[in-house]
Formats: sequence, structure tokens, C-alpha cells
Amino acid sequence: MTAAIAQPFYITTPIYYVNDVPHIGHAYTTIAADVLARYGRLQGHDVFFLTGVDEHGQKVQQAAEKAGVPPQQYCDRLAPQFRNLWKTLGISNDAFIRTTDPQHQAIVQRFLQQLHDKGLIYRDQYSGWYCTFDERFWTEKDVVEGLCPDCKRPVERLTESNYFFKMSRYQRRLVEHIHAHPDFIEPRTRRNEVLGFLQKTLEDLSISRPKSRLSWGIELPFDREYVTYVWFDALVNYISALDYLTRTPSFDRYWPATVHLVGKDILTTHAVYWSTILMALDLPLPRTIFAHGWWTVNGEKMSKSRGNVVDPFAATAKVGTDAFRYFVLREVPFGQDGDFSHETFIGRINSDLANGLGNLLSRTLTLIERSSGGAVPQSSPSQESDQEQALQAMGLEVLHCALPRHLSPHTLEFNRALEAIWSFIQLANQYIDKTAPWTLVKKPDLRPRLDTVLYHAAETLRILALALYPFMPRAAEEIAAQVGLRLDFTSPLLAEKVRWGGLAPGTHVAKGTSLFPRVDEGVFAEGARQVSDLQSTRPTGPSAPSAHSGGNQPITIEDFQKIQLKTAKIVSAERVPRSEKLITLQVDLGGESRQVVAGIGKKYEPEALVGRTIVLVANLKPAKLMGVESQGMVLAAGEKDVVELVTLSDDVPPGIKVK
Repeated sequence: MTAAIAQPFYITTPIYYVNDVPHIGHAYTTIAADVLARYGRLQGHDVFFLTGVDEHGQKVQQAAEKAGVPPQQYCDRLAPQFRNLWKTLGISNDAFIRTTDPQHQAIVQRFLQQLHDKGLIYRDQYSGWYCTFDERFWTEKDVVEGLCPDCKRPVERLTESNYFFKMSRYQRRLVEHIHAHPDFIEPRTRRNEVLGFLQKTLEDLSISRPKSRLSWGIELPFDREYVTYVWFDALVNYISALDYLTRTPSFDRYWPATVHLVGKDILTTHAVYWSTILMALDLPLPRTIFAHGWWTVNGEKMSKSRGNVVDPFAATAKVGTDAFRYFVLREVPFGQDGDFSHETFIGRINSDLANGLGNLLSRTLTLIERSSGGAVPQSSPSQESDQEQALQAMGLEVLHCALPRHLSPHTLEFNRALEAIWSFIQLANQYIDKTAPWTLVKKPDLRPRLDTVLYHAAETLRILALALYPFMPRAAEEIAAQVGLRLDFTSPLLAEKVRWGGLAPGTHVAKGTSLFPRVDEGVFAEGARQVSDLQSTRPTGPSAPSAHSGGNQPITIEDFQKIQLKTAKIVSAERVPRSEKLITLQVDLGGESRQVVAGIGKKYEPEALVGRTIVLVANLKPAKLMGVESQGMVLAAGEKDVVELVTLSDDVPPGIKVK
């Protein structure tokens, strides 16, 4: 038999602007891409999964100036936030691109020169309304009451000479392509939005900024007095990565991309700017651009000023990575807007994960341990009934029908795929309830029926491990391990049709700790209190007072003023050797470096702390903990145990006084 040829599958996220603090929106797109990548590998596809950061532009330059450091140093400091988050979230990207990579910059310049040589770039005087936040010009008809139509921030009037790409030349061709390829822009509502946008006359695109106004960017190869417009630079990453971030140059192997995942706010730049640039370069367009919705929090738009930005680091520290991954993909259809609230978050975890999946695993393995010596028994075909047939049919339907249908790049119905899996989990729990193996064990003559029930319950867990792996990889690996399976999830386990009965009788199970413990709403709410509520915080570290050491006694304002509280940025973190609780933090205190030892190791992994802005007691006398000197104390919420570090959601510079 000839081996099947692996089908290339190239998936990308946007490259995230480096001065953004990673939030639920960044995590949402990247988790979705990770699900597709993992599922593609299970099917035997040749997957390449790209993500990264966008490091050029006016916002980065201004932020670096404010921080008093060169732009490259500023980017080098902030880019690890995203790498650390992807590690925390279990993201399996094959490459991570930075637009400051010299190889990327060279390819951007090569494309610019090609377009210039073809006469598709020209220089002209331009006057218009400029939005610094979006780094783009708007026409008079676009601006309403002096505000950017996109971000609603004030715009300023600018007149300057710039270089323009003849984007308007490709308007009709792009419209024809969209009509001829109905899967090109998904979901359909977004496709209609782009077609509506293209009903207006498409203007040429300004693709440069004068160095006199913006120096932090890729220099134009044909005019050194200008740098490249940040979006032209950023979009090219999807192709430049295939030149130097794969083992060998792989453009012919992976392009056109299978799917670009983007937020709806940058759909136009991808569907129009990127598409016309590719047309001008005589390159094929990506097969699908899928634009998902935005997240709100308790019905309100996420905003740093409101302090309601959902921090994925904090969320995963409270409930675990897989619970967070499950919630963001289960809660809302991928193309629509979604709302985050602590109540729905906890509800999903407790009902679906703890009571549903976790309970199924625990009760099945407990029954096998107690009634079968910890070994999966042999099923008897003569003992099988309609109940077993229904369980088999639904499990295989999930693997062979529901997942392929809902995880197609053209549909991306993650929530419906998870609904199908959870219907199977619900049926499996009902199967155990109805067959009542705890009563069968009392009747020796019913032993064959008991063995049949226990086998099918265990086989259900094997099927679930395969189905859940793309969504919840750590949970799937744990289920497989507890069932006694050695599954290599990096291999194409779904490349051939999975059949019921693959679990070998006699396999020894090894029940572990609870897969998804129930979340106490009170503890969760305590950890989510606002930073400004200082009464809910306590310091952790050397000389931290206990809950009963007089901390409830009133103090004077003079006593409080003796404490110097300052913002600090965590630069690095590592565990103190031979300590389960202590973590050594290297922090930036606004030009001053400090080493702080904090007792937060049971709550946080070191890599999840890097990049966070915390509150530090800056005038505490140094002390040694397990031989390591600590030069300050961090603030955290909690009584006996740390519930949550006090962090600032806004990108506040280090060294600022907290009062």
C-alpha cells in the first residue's frame, strides 16, 4: 500500500503589536489556531503554525521614548510577554516571527523594490486626518467630529509627501475574486462587510512615513528618508517566515496559506490591503481569511482605563490552562462577539468540566479499581445491548463526522464541536447511571455484564482523549495516562479511521488527582478584586505579618506614609532551589534593578510572571530567605494562601509611586 502524502496546512494568527499587554483577545485567536494545528497533525497533515509580534511603528517609538530606552531594547523587553503566554497556554506554534528580524526586513525591502520597479509605487503630496493609534490616514468624509472612525480617538491634520501603492488598480479584480471564491472571507457576514467596503472607490495606499516624523521602521530601499508603513511591513510576515523560519525555504510548500485567523477589526487590512499587495506581486491569495468577533467583559468593552482587561496569565493561574481554553472556545460562536464574566466562567468549569468530564473519568476508574483489580476487563459481545451500540455510535460520530465538519477552515465552529463532545460525555454519564455497575458487582452471575459495562466506559475515555486533545491537550494526556494508555499525540492518530474497541483488555488504570476540581466562587471572587482595594491585599515575602499579628489594628496616616509602594516590572523569575513556595524575582523599579523573593510558588509558575507590572514595598529592610537576599516585598490578595498577585492592568511604567 502506498503511503498517503501529507497535505500542507499553513495557519497563521495576526502578529500582535508588541506594546499591547497580552489579553483575552490575543489568547482567543491563538488558542483557536492551536486547536486547528493540533487537529491537523492528528490527521496527518503537514502543519506549519505561525504567530509572532509586530514591533515597528509610531506607537512603539513613542512608548520607547517615554520609557527612556531605544526602540529595539524596548521591543526586546516586551516581546517575551507573548512567548511566555503561549507557553502558559500550551500553544504549539512551529515558529515565532518578530518584524525586527533582519531576514524579515530584507524581504519587505525586496517586495517594495519589486513594486517600485513595476511602477506600482509613486510619490505624492498628501493632506489628511491622521490617527496615531491606528497609524493611518483618513479622508474628510471618514472623520466624524474630529475622531477616528475606527478607534474613536482624536485625529490630527497632516500634510506631507509620501509614497503610495496603486491599490485602486486592483479593486475590480479583488471583487471578482471574492465572488468567485465564496470561502475566501469567513464568516459570510464579514464577507458581505468587505464587499460593502469595496462598493466605494478604493483609494491608493500610503506605504511610507517620513523619517522626520517616524524613524522606527524598515527603510524604503529606494528612498532612505522614509520608512515603511507598519501594515505593509506586518502583512509580509506571512510570506517572509516561510523563507527563514522553516528548516529550508518553504514558500512553494505552504503558500497559499490555508487560513489566516484575524480579529474583525483588522479584516480590511487583510482582505483588501494584503490581497491587493499579493495581486501586485503576482502571488496567489490565501485560501481563507476568517475574522472572529471581540470579547466584552460583563457587557462592557475591554479597556485599560476601566480596568476590566481579562489577563490570561491570571485566569490560567486560577483555574488551569485547559479550563481557560475550553471556556473561550465553548462559550460563543467563533465569528461572533462574546462576553466574559466570572459567573459564566466558573459555571462552565464546575458544570461541564468538574461535574461532566472530571466526574466521568473519576467514577469509571474508581469502579475499575474496586471491582476489577485496576485492570480493564474483557467485554462480552453477547452482553452488549442497545445502550452499548448507542455509546459506540455517538463516540465514532464525534471523531469521524462532528470534528471534521466543525473544524474545517471554512466553518470553524469550535463551540459546536465541543457541544458534540459534551453530548457524548453526557451520554456516557447517563450510561453509567442506567447500567448501575455498583449493583452488578454484588451479583456474581452478572459478572460478564459488569465487565462489558466497565470496558465500554473505559473505551469511552480513550475516544474522548482523542477528541479532546486539540482543545485541551494537557487534559487529554492526563486522561490517557490514567486509563493506562501510552498515546503519542504528536503522531497522526486520526490519519486512519478509529474503530471502537481499541483499548486492550487487561490494561491497568492509574487513577490520579481530580482532573478538574470545582472552583470555589468565593475564592475566585477574592482573587479578582481590584488593585485599588488595598484592604483586600497583603504583602508576601520576608517579614510578612500573619493574619493574626495585629494587622486589623487601626494605624495612622503617618504610619501608612512610611511605606513606599512603587510599581515594578518583573524581568525574570525562577524558583528558589529546594523550595516549593519561594520564587526569586528580578524586577525593574524604574531604572533600578531589585531582587525580590516572594512566597508565591504554589500559585504561579515562574514563566507566567515575566512581564507583569506589580506593586512593591520598596523601602523594606533586606532579608534573606533560604540564603537568597530579598530587597522588597510584593503585594498579593489572600489570607493563608496567595490567591492573586496585585498587578496593574494598565501599562504603567516601573518606578511610579502607588498611593
